[in-house]
Amino acid sequence: MARPSLLLLTAAISALAVVANAATIATDAAQSSASKTRLGSSIEQDLAERDAAAARRKRGLDLREQATKAAQTRLEADLAARQKQAEAAAAPGAAGAGPAEEAGAQFDELARIYQAMKPKAAAVVFEQLDMEVQMKVAQRMRERSTAMIMAAMTPKGAANLSMALARKSARMAAVAPPQPAAAKRQGR
Repeated sequence: MARPSLLLLTAAISALAVVANAATIATDAAQSSASKTRLGSSIEQDLAERDAAAARRKRGLDLREQATKAAQTRLEADLAARQKQAEAAAAPGAAGAGPAEEAGAQFDELARIYQAMKPKAAAVVFEQLDMEVQMKVAQRMRERSTAMIMAAMTPKGAANLSMALARKSARMAAVAPPQPAAAKRQGR
């Protein structure tokens, strides 16, 4: 009996594979062209909505992660800057700003902020501050700005600030050594 050749067997198997693939493609095309049921459409719609919601959540998480990384970078940079300032201040012979100078700079910044605000709005906030803070900020502000803010304050608040400023001025005058008359005349 003659045995079939390997080439003949391979050709027969290839022909069967082609026929099987064609049948599979034909059944898939028939199923996809058939009208979908309402249940099938509903399921597809639910899956699409679920995928969209998952994509929105992922996008939100990505944005939060980016914001967190940016905040962390800013904090690390701020920490490094503060450490550098602390090292510069701790170095012997360094002319760094002391705590008193830093506090003065903070009050200067507050004075600029209150001067930039409308007097009526500034007065509402200004009255809520501690009297010591009010005094330090008012002393650093332009006289016109201070006057406009005090005019918008309640009479009691304005009176309290005026009295505190007057006491501070009186103390400063008492602490300052009196200048001799000759020194006053030479200073002219």
